[in-house]
Amino acid sequence: MPITPDQTVFWSWGFIHLNATILYTWILMLLLTLGSWLATRNIDNVDLPHSRWQNALELVVELIRNQIGEICSQQRGDGGEICSQQPGDVYIPFIGTLFLFIAISSVLEIVPGWRPPTGSLSTTAALAICVAVAVPAFGISRQGVLGHFRHYVKPTFLMLPFLLVSEISRTLALAVRLFGNIMSGTMIVGILLAITPFFFPVLMQVLGLLTGLIQAYIFAILAMVYIAAAVQSEQIQDNK
Repeated sequence: MPITPDQTVFWSWGFIHLNATILYTWILMLLLTLGSWLATRNIDNVDLPHSRWQNALELVVELIRNQIGEICSQQRGDGGEICSQQPGDVYIPFIGTLFLFIAISSVLEIVPGWRPPTGSLSTTAALAICVAVAVPAFGISRQGVLGHFRHYVKPTFLMLPFLLVSEISRTLALAVRLFGNIMSGTMIVGILLAITPFFFPVLMQVLGLLTGLIQAYIFAILAMVYIAAAVQSEQIQDNK
């Protein structure tokens, strides 16, 4: 059994390879795009009743908004104006996409032959890089370039290399943590299917799905914590 979906190659031509990671990522993006469109295509029509898919999507969005609000309040410490202005509306597109991508990737493991693309280090690294780019992007949009990067040299320029190492190690930790948990869960289920009866691996499959959802939640929460800290760090220092 291949350790990661990168090792399953469906088509190759020269140095170009179409492996399971790329194929299943495209399929997952297509499913998310199509599902979002189907759930929201009548969202502006108040005369039509909401579909079950729209209600489910609205529930997920509201839960994510509430979590983001709680994180912002904890980072600020007083639940001030940033969190009173529905910050979820600003961060939901990014945080929600991360959560749904990882969660649906794990849920689809019930489909025979499906290998979650998050079981590839290249995918988890790409997601972690997206977070690494989003953190300063949101910080700069809120505080400006000088306002955001000023905390890297406080209280002295000697802190700059340590903070840069911290940023890099944080990105690596995000990627490796998600990859390790998803990959190990898939491998355990595959081994149990080969050496044990049917019912026990089914229970492990359910446990694997739960683990995937938990990992999606943790990844999204950590991303929001990093963004909230970048956005609000300078304002907290100014208040002090």
